[in-house]
Amino acid sequence: MLNRARVSAGETVLVSGASGGVGSGPVQFARLRGARVIALVGSGKEEQARALGTELVITRDTGNLPAAVAKVAGGRPIAVVADVVGGYVFADLLNVLRPMGRYVTAGAIAGPAVRLDLRTLYLKQLELIGSTMGTHEEFASLVEHIASGRVKPLLARTYPLSDIRRAQRDFMNKDFFGKLVLIPDRVSGQNYEELRVD
Repeated sequence: MLNRARVSAGETVLVSGASGGVGSGPVQFARLRGARVIALVGSGKEEQARALGTELVITRDTGNLPAAVAKVAGGRPIAVVADVVGGYVFADLLNVLRPMGRYVTAGAIAGPAVRLDLRTLYLKQLELIGSTMGTHEEFASLVEHIASGRVKPLLARTYPLSDIRRAQRDFMNKDFFGKLVLIPDRVSGQNYEELRVD
C-alpha cells in the first residue's frame, strides 16, 4: 500500500482500521519511512495504537472526522490516507486529504459501496489507488522487517477451527487488536492446546 502511494519521510499519513491485523501494518511501515502517522481506531484501542509508534490517535466514534483530524494534525496537511475499512467513512477520508493527496485502499470491511462526490476528487486533484498484492521483492522485504523485529505482526487470539462460531462472534464484536487466527484442531500431530497464545 505504502509503496503504491509513494509515502515518504515527513509526510502525514492517516491509517484507518489501524487496530486490525492489516491496518496495523501500514502504521508500522509508515513510521519506518519517517512519516507522521494518525491512527483511526475503535474506542478503547487508543493506547494499543500508541504502542505501535503513533502518538496521534482518533477514535471512529468522533462526531466530525475532518475536524478531529485537523485538530490532531496541528495544521499539517494529510498527504496520504491508507484505508482498509471503506464504507460510510470514505467521503470523510477524501475530505481530510490535502490537494493532490493520495488515497490507497486494500480492504472494505465496512462495505464496498461508498459515496463519492466527484467534485472532491477533481477539485482537489486527488489520486485513488487500489492495492491488493505486493511484488516478490516487497514480500521478501516484509519478511526481513519481521525477522529483524522492526515490524511486529499482531496476533490477538487463536481459536481451534472447531470453534469458528466463537471466532466469528468475536470478530463481529471488534473487541480485539490485531488478527484473529483459526488453527486446525490437530496440526502435524500436535494438539491445538499446544499452539495457543491467548
